Amino acid sequence: MSKKGQDMVARVLLIVAIVSLLVSLRIDRERTMRAFRLSYRSFITLTPSLLGMAGFIGLVLTLIPNEMIAKLFASHGAGNFILIALLGSLVTMPAPVAFPFAGSLLKLGANLPSLAAFITTLTMVGIVTAPMEIEYFGTRFTILRQVLSFILAIIIGVLMGVVI
Repeated sequence: MSKKGQDMVARVLLIVAIVSLLVSLRIDRERTMRAFRLSYRSFITLTPSLLGMAGFIGLVLTLIPNEMIAKLFASHGAGNFILIALLGSLVTMPAPVAFPFAGSLLKLGANLPSLAAFITTLTMVGIVTAPMEIEYFGTRFTILRQVLSFILAIIIGVLMGVVI
């Protein structure tokens, strides 16, 4: 989608949100205000964790040069493949940050199966963020989601190696 198309979609969504808010306020002002207060408290509660995670990601990306990471990704073998997936599992990174990072690694010579497993674990698994997830969703759910996401990431990486 072009930049102009993205801007148009953003404007339409904003208009829909504003109209929905006005309708909600008109129907039940007290309930709408309660929802605002609840969302504000959630925002305040989550902000320190999200800022900490963003800081940690920035620190890691600053301390480890891209060339060193790309060299690791250029290696082949099952052990290296699993190591890369485990590295991706340490930190959760939002897709808008992860995909350009993956593009940089690809330009530096990273192989696609390892890169696919890394990016998948990077966006779907997060050992560092697990305590925050446990707090909101519970231990059982978090462990099950993390393990299944890791297994799926390995399958995706292997399939990329077979297909490409």
